[in-house]
Amino acid sequence: MTITANICMEAEKGSARMNEAQEHKYPIINIAGILAGILIGGLAGTVTILLLAPQSGKRTRTQIQKKSLELRDRAAEMVDDSIRQLRADRNKISINGRKKSDDLTRRGQVLVIEHNWSR
Repeated sequence: MTITANICMEAEKGSARMNEAQEHKYPIINIAGILAGILIGGLAGTVTILLLAPQSGKRTRTQIQKKSLELRDRAAEMVDDSIRQLRADRNKISINGRKKSDDLTRRGQVLVIEHNWSR
């Protein structure tokens, strides 16, 4: 087996290890699941407030409206935080990929030089 073939095999193994590590290090956040959980939790809270409210209908509606606005604001913050985290993770992965690519390019250039000198 040639030196070039060995390096290519090692690069592929390293790439596979990097992908496996990234899968565990950077889990994909399911934003739809988060939003569904927030919606279901909000609905459950609303039903609970309606069933247990010891106050007038007008006061209850006002309270529900306030809680709905709070819930909406918290949900928006959570989505923004999730998006920021995903972008940060994407940038980390991109930077690591560029570093690996540069390293493989340098290794390839060294091999070419070594090959040309050995002729």
